[in-house]
Amino acid sequence: MHNADLADTAAALLRAAALPALEARILLGHVLGWRRTELITRSDEPLDAALIARYRALEARRLAGEPVAQLVGAREFFGLEFDVTPHVLIPRPETELLVETALEALEGLKQPRVLDLGTGTGAIAVAIASARPDAQVWAVDRSPEALAVATRNAGKLLDAARPGGAPAFFEGNWYDALDAGRALRFDVIVSNPPYIASGDPHLSEGDLRFEPRGALTDEADGLSAIRAIVSGAPAWLAPGGVLWMEHGYDQAQAVRALLEAGGFDEVRSACDLAGIERISGGRRAAT
Repeated sequence: MHNADLADTAAALLRAAALPALEARILLGHVLGWRRTELITRSDEPLDAALIARYRALEARRLAGEPVAQLVGAREFFGLEFDVTPHVLIPRPETELLVETALEALEGLKQPRVLDLGTGTGAIAVAIASARPDAQVWAVDRSPEALAVATRNAGKLLDAARPGGAPAFFEGNWYDALDAGRALRFDVIVSNPPYIASGDPHLSEGDLRFEPRGALTDEADGLSAIRAIVSGAPAWLAPGGVLWMEHGYDQAQAVRALLEAGGFDEVRSACDLAGIERISGGRRAAT
């Protein structure tokens, strides 16, 4: 073997890592540009000192709490790798339930129209557009920085020749971002809005400390954004169209009540893999 210091190999760095093994592998693979298998097959190769320094810098930042997705600039969601920056909420596995439920609602519809409110990285909108190439997708966010990330993700991950065309991104607050003069009606409206109450201690813990606060909390009771989305939805839904929203682990009953008070039919919640009622939705009357 090479006479280099044994500490200068991937194997040694991973053994000595102060991070969980998976996180250490992700960060080291990112720095080296190696796939997971290469971290095994090339584990005893001596590494350049500059690369080791880059890895150790990322390791220190992760130990200080920065999210892995921000450190590597990417996160996998619904089988697609999305660019991530500190300006957007990091896509989470439980949100895939919202995409799956929206896709179920689109079954049997030709060239459906979908609206994603508070799109962030564009994860929900792009995942739906990827799975349904014929869907016409609109997405809204009040953050221009988030919209830049979402637009980049759509351009990177979607076929430029998809029948539904490129997703249309609009800057603004919920439905206010849309042109009320256009005769737009959507078959499905989806949203993962800010639903954490302003005083929730989770806002100062873990990864949430490094994510945009405006994407996490409404600075109120956690339901104000959901109220606005529910109240505005009937004007933008096609007859028989559906609205689905993600919400907090303890908010399902309150969200169902808002949907029922808003005149929605078939109101229900769906559980994520942990058995938590993660999303709730309903259908606008067909007439």
